[in-house]
Amino acid sequence: MSEQKVFGIAGWKNSGKTGLAVRIVTELTARGYRVSTIKHAHHDFDIDKVGADSWRHRQAGAHEVTIVSGTRFAIMHELRGEPEPSFEDILSRLAPCDLVLIEGYKYEPVPKIEARRLEAAKTEPLAPLDPHIIAIAADHAVTDTALPVFDLDDTAAIADFIEATVGLVKR
Repeated sequence: MSEQKVFGIAGWKNSGKTGLAVRIVTELTARGYRVSTIKHAHHDFDIDKVGADSWRHRQAGAHEVTIVSGTRFAIMHELRGEPEPSFEDILSRLAPCDLVLIEGYKYEPVPKIEARRLEAAKTEPLAPLDPHIIAIAADHAVTDTALPVFDLDDTAAIADFIEATVGLVKR
C-alpha cells in the first residue's frame, strides 16, 4: 500500500456514500487537513462536454488530454481498450495530502465505513463479508454487528473516527 493515508466509504447505490464523502471532506478540510478523493464509477462516465475543444481532442484519438487554467487542471486518460488502472496506480498519481478519501472501491483492502440507507438499491450488509469495513454509518438502527455504528448524518463523530483510525495529525 502507498504511503498515503487512505480511508474508504463503501455501500450500495443510493446508500448515502457521496453525501457522506462530501460532508467528511468539508469537515476535515475545516479542521485543517488537505483531503483528496478518488471516486470509482461502475459505468461509462464523462467529465467533458460534447463539442468542447478537449472533447474534440479526445474524439480525434488523443491518448491523454490535459485542460489547464489559472484555477485548476484536469488530465483525461483514454483507456482505448486497455484494462482499468489499479487502485494503487491511481493513488500513486495523486499529489501528497493528509488523507485520500475513496468512494466506491468496495473491495480494496483499506479501512472503510459502510454507508447504509433504507432507500438504498440493495440492503444486504457488506460488513460481514469484508474484514476491511470497520464501522457502519446508517440512517436506521443497526443491531446485528459488533462494529461501531454511527448515525449517517453525524459527520463530526465519523470524522473523529477517521482521524483516529488513520492517525491524522494536524500540520
